[in-house]
Amino acid sequence: MTDLTHDKPAPRWLRGLISALDGVTEWTGRAVSWLTPVMVLTTCAVVILRYFLGISSIALQESVTYMHAAVFMLGAAYALKHHNQVRVDIFYRRFRPQSRAWVDALGALVFLLPLAVFIGWISRDFVLSAWQIRETSADSGGLRIVYWLKTLIPLLALTLLIQALAEVLRQLLILMGYSPDSVSSDSDEDPL
Repeated sequence: MTDLTHDKPAPRWLRGLISALDGVTEWTGRAVSWLTPVMVLTTCAVVILRYFLGISSIALQESVTYMHAAVFMLGAAYALKHHNQVRVDIFYRRFRPQSRAWVDALGALVFLLPLAVFIGWISRDFVLSAWQIRETSADSGGLRIVYWLKTLIPLLALTLLIQALAEVLRQLLILMGYSPDSVSSDSDEDPL
């Protein structure tokens, strides 16, 4: 099969849409990344308070769990955007751009989009119930915002859905013959 790339760039409106979707993912990933050093400092504070000063704070310990959940659940789409997800690429790395586009597009359409929709749908009642009762920690002195923690589940689904859509559109443009460089996001520089 010959290389079918066009000399002209992909349609501007479609590049703009992909860029906007990528922008949401990029902003979310960078924003949530700041929780990582805060989580490290909070963990150090928990250890120092507990083992050196004999003070225990359940709320402080739970806050580390909340931050950890936020980093992983809201950072998943960012990892996908920057190709940091786990991939078995025995064959993939040897593929031409069009073959990679087929693999990526079909993977997003067959697996990622349905999974994101399923996670969003299945978590709906779970999260709504937590919000209705304003669910709090089962531990005395724990955080009173468990419903916010549970809200991360549909947010994970939403951010993955947004990035999956950007990936599918980008791969479709490549499959339509546009150069991979012309459909790359402007924010595809190295991650933090």
